[in-house]
Amino acid sequence: MMPQNELRLLPWSGPDGKPCYLSTDDSGGYMSRLADNIEAVQLGMAADLLEQVSAVLGDRDAGPDDVRRMLTELTGALRNVLRVANSRGHLLAVSGLQAGALRR
Repeated sequence: MMPQNELRLLPWSGPDGKPCYLSTDDSGGYMSRLADNIEAVQLGMAADLLEQVSAVLGDRDAGPDDVRRMLTELTGALRNVLRVANSRGHLLAVSGLQAGALRR
């Protein structure tokens, strides 16, 4: 559960690539579950892409266009993974602060 003033960074961008945030104290609500599901898909896609990149890098016949395409896809996946990591890291930090406050 997040304090009312805490915002969750969502795993998608808004208009003009700006970050989207969710303000809720219901981690089981529709938008929270949707964000959790999208994060899981993004992480799974990044894992799949990592295998594809390894295959292309190991292919001596792969041309510059193949490598450029993989780097473009890898850049997008890395951006998504970092957004998930930042969001989850922030949520963990907030949870840790709440747990510390409860122990006092």
